[in-house]
Amino acid sequence: MKRKIKVGIVFGGKSAEHEVSLRSAKNVIEAMDKEKYEPVLIGVDKKGRWLSGGSSEFLLNDKKSGAVEVKNKTSQSVALVPQSEGRITNLGARAAEKSVDVIFPILHGPFGEDGTVQGLLKLANIPFVGAGVLGSAVGMDKDVMKRLLRDAQIPIADFLVAKENEIPAYRKVVKILGLPFFVKPANLGSSVGVSKVKNEKDFNSALHKAFTYDRKIIIEESIKGREIECSVLGNDNPLASVPGEVIPRHDFYSYEAKYTDENGAVIEIPAKLPGGIVKKIQNLAVATFKTLACEGLGRVDMFLQKNGEVLVNEINTIPGFTSISMYPKLWEASGISYSELIDRLIQLALERFEKEQKLKTSYV
Repeated sequence: MKRKIKVGIVFGGKSAEHEVSLRSAKNVIEAMDKEKYEPVLIGVDKKGRWLSGGSSEFLLNDKKSGAVEVKNKTSQSVALVPQSEGRITNLGARAAEKSVDVIFPILHGPFGEDGTVQGLLKLANIPFVGAGVLGSAVGMDKDVMKRLLRDAQIPIADFLVAKENEIPAYRKVVKILGLPFFVKPANLGSSVGVSKVKNEKDFNSALHKAFTYDRKIIIEESIKGREIECSVLGNDNPLASVPGEVIPRHDFYSYEAKYTDENGAVIEIPAKLPGGIVKKIQNLAVATFKTLACEGLGRVDMFLQKNGEVLVNEINTIPGFTSISMYPKLWEASGISYSELIDRLIQLALERFEKEQKLKTSYV
């Protein structure tokens, strides 16, 4: 019998998107082909500790609230160390507790999606799903991301960058971006810390909220248009899914609309669009993916304006995998099931790793 591939599922994380990560991980584990893959669960609690425990009990599902949490009372602290090649070391013992063949990081936001964990995995010399260090870091930092897209002549909305000691005056922002506009942390996702500003009072509270999560924030013009999302899959030759449309029922597509309010938004998959616009969106999604040095997977969010112009908002290098998340649903509508999608992502990680192992690391 062929040995199963051991997949380390790293989830949770020291991030405001911790809970979203847990929901994503639960769905990935349930969808994984257990005949081919053996999931090894590695939870990261809110303090950043890596924990490993029994897979059947590690993710707790509170049926009353639907909450999921990292169970750390009986779990053991573990770590990946440089050049360990997949061995998960038990910090309470000298011997390695277990080993994995590939890592599937399902960590949204800082300390997981921003290149930090990817760097660790590179040092550990183990294959992993998704973008590498550069693509992850660029994809997380909205400031750097938008500047690279702009330089590549990919259309984006106008924006300003602010730090705590360099905050533009409200009147200056309005003069440049108009009203309303958005304030958001530069390095976060899932609409955490995002505010829609309509007046000066809103602006002050929005700044305080955003700076709670990051030392650098983005101030961005509000675009009137349809919110379109497109999934990308692949390494050197990425493919784009059919586009989907998000129709928020809140003032904007907030965290609550995405994850806590079942009626927070209407999702149309595929989006009702002319063939020419669909192709334009797919081409922009792939161009964005390549420009930002992404690999494996990514979800590109855009705005479609009435005149047919498409503006790229951002890319998510580890998009949500919850039961209502767009990334897997868009691929399902494109003919790739959830289980097959997980399989392809793992195979892409192994394929990239195999190519990287053939590169010379010494001149002599």
